[in-house]
Amino acid sequence: MVETNTNWRSELDDPEAFRAFAHEAVDLAADYLAALPERPVFQRMPPQARMNLLEAPLPETGLTAGTLLDRFQSEVMPYPMGNGHPRFFGWVNSPPTAIGIVAELLAATMSPSCAGGDHAAIYLERATVRWLMELMGFPTEGSMGILVSGGSMASLTGLATARQWASHRDGWNVRDDGACGGAQMTLYVSSETHTTVIKAAELLGIGNRQVRIIPTGADFRMDVAALETAVIADRNADYRPFAVVGSAGTVATGAIDPLDDIADLCADHNLWFHVDAAYGGPGVLDARVAHLYSGMDRADSLAIDPHKWLSVPVECGCVFVRDGTLLRQTFSLVPPYVQVEEGKGIGGLPWYAEYGFQQSRGFRAL
Repeated sequence: MVETNTNWRSELDDPEAFRAFAHEAVDLAADYLAALPERPVFQRMPPQARMNLLEAPLPETGLTAGTLLDRFQSEVMPYPMGNGHPRFFGWVNSPPTAIGIVAELLAATMSPSCAGGDHAAIYLERATVRWLMELMGFPTEGSMGILVSGGSMASLTGLATARQWASHRDGWNVRDDGACGGAQMTLYVSSETHTTVIKAAELLGIGNRQVRIIPTGADFRMDVAALETAVIADRNADYRPFAVVGSAGTVATGAIDPLDDIADLCADHNLWFHVDAAYGGPGVLDARVAHLYSGMDRADSLAIDPHKWLSVPVECGCVFVRDGTLLRQTFSLVPPYVQVEEGKGIGGLPWYAEYGFQQSRGFRAL
C-alpha cells in the first residue's frame, strides 16, 4: 500500500475563503450576462478550443479554485450555446436568469437527496408541483406529480403509468409479467408528436411498430376521425389500444391538438389520455389562446417543462398523474410495511422514490 500525506481539506473550507471566491464567481456571472447583448448570438468553437476540452489530461493533482475559475472563464464561457442571448431564436431553451442562478447555488449549498424524508426540500417540491398543476388548470385532488429531468422523462413516466393501468384493467400486471404478459398494446400519436414519445414506447416494450401515427389536418392538429378508425381497426385485430398522446403545442408548428375531442374519444373507448405540454403548455395562461387548450385538464397524465417557457434552469420537467395511487403502483418497490403514509408510523409524506424511476433526486423544486 502506498502511503500518502494528502490533505483532503479544500482551500474553500474556510468560510471567508469561500465567500471571497463565490464573490469572484458572481462578479464573473454578472459581467457575462451584462455583456451578452453585445456579443454574437453564437460562434463556432475554433478546432484548438474543442481539442483543449476533449483531450484534457487527467491532472495528477487537483487544481486550485482560482485556476478552475480562470480556466472556466477562458475555455468555457466564450463558447455558449447561445440561448442566453436576447436575439436567440434557435430553440425553446430558456435563457439564464439571475434568480435561477442564485437558486442553483442555494440548492447546491444544501444538496439534499430528494428521494424522500422529513426535510424542507420534500415539502417544497409538493408545493411546487401543486402550483404547476394550478397554473395548468390540472385537478389537484387525488393527483400526484413529480419533478423529472425534462419532457422526455415526464412522458415516459406518464406512459409507464398508462401501461400499468391498462394491464390492471385487463387482469394482469405488467410489472410481474412483462410487456408480453397480455395482448399487444398499441399507442396513438399524431405525425407531429415529439419523437421522444416514440422512444418512450420503445423503452416500455410497446415497440415503435405498435405506435400508430395518426394524420393531421391542414392545421397540423390530430385528425380525431382517423384516430377512432385506427383504434377500432386495432381492437378488431386483437391488439390492445391503451393510450393516446395529444400535443399542447408541437415543436415544429406550435399546433395544439383538439384535446377535448380526444378526451371524449378516450372516455368512449377506455383509453388513457396523455398530453405532451412540454413545449406549449404555459400558453394556457394567455387569455387570447386559452380556449385552444380546452380539454387539457381532462388528461390522465400531463408532461410540462418548466425549463422552457417558465425560464427555470435546466434540468426541470414535471409530470402530473390524475390518479396518484396509480403512479405509486407503477414505481413503488418497497415492502408494504415500510411504505410511508402521512400521519402513520415514522410520519412524513410518501417518498418520491415510490413515484418515479429515480432514487437519487436533486433539489429541483427550489
